[in-house]
Amino acid sequence: MTKFTERNSSPCKSVWLVPLTCLLVGGALLGISTNVAKYAGEIDLSPLAFLFWSIAGAATILLVIALLRQELPPLNKRSFEYYFISALVSVAGSNLLFFSAISHVGASFVALIISLPPLLTYLGALALGMERFQTVRALGVAAALAGAGVLAARKFSAPDASVFWILIALCGPVFLAIGNLYRTLRWPEGASPNALAPGMLIAAVVLLGATSLLPNFSLTVPLGGFLPLGLITLQAFIFAGQFQLLFLLQKTGGPVLLSLLGSVGAIVGVPVAVFLQGESPPDGLILGASLIALGVALVTWGGMNMMVRSEQRLKVPDKT
Repeated sequence: MTKFTERNSSPCKSVWLVPLTCLLVGGALLGISTNVAKYAGEIDLSPLAFLFWSIAGAATILLVIALLRQELPPLNKRSFEYYFISALVSVAGSNLLFFSAISHVGASFVALIISLPPLLTYLGALALGMERFQTVRALGVAAALAGAGVLAARKFSAPDASVFWILIALCGPVFLAIGNLYRTLRWPEGASPNALAPGMLIAAVVLLGATSLLPNFSLTVPLGGFLPLGLITLQAFIFAGQFQLLFLLQKTGGPVLLSLLGSVGAIVGVPVAVFLQGESPPDGLILGASLIALGVALVTWGGMNMMVRSEQRLKVPDKT
């Protein structure tokens, strides 16, 4: 008689439930953060100052959580490399580009182009052998990219389009895709998501602080009322949740599923920009958003199937 015992006794649905939840909640926070950044610009908070103090607040929140959980960021040469390169491409560089462009191209457009990294991440993961080709996931990535492409093309064709700032904003997704791959490849051995997230954010604070030393950059915050500090505090908590979920999703879902955070962020961020911030709906919104939603569904479904099959392979025969 042959029976099977599992190395992991958790039900199969838990294999995909955690990454899917991280994807949806983290993506929603990402979409909201772009709108908070736009509002910060309207009350004369510079992009650098707003980003610096928000990231500093988020780093403090996550560091306290890490202390309480006794999962402090590792301090060695390998981890420092990981923190600073991750911070440059995933936090400081990409967000500074996005936040600087928002006042010129709109929060809805920035929310939409954050959905562009999936194709770059997927192609990079295939080239590096981190992913095996799967038709369903490839179709999902193509659909999400097509949706974002429709919206970006319409933005370029607008009569008042700022080509320079559109191109600046489009550099952000390249940084994000590089970050998705780098964090997976160079994940320090034995480190937990709770330990790595505050380490990366602290490194981002150092990089942004160094940027403030350049001419025409400042970390000054207007103190004429409660609103600037209130917005910074709100963004700090959004960033804390967003980056904590980013690392958890990275660990449980892999770089391609992680790259769909931007697609979910677009679905949340664009309606917020239109209905609460008074922006005009982007041309091609229905078609673009529908393709993005389809892409998220296909990649998630393909990823769930891969993880369930992997879980099933963990079953080993136990002859008695």
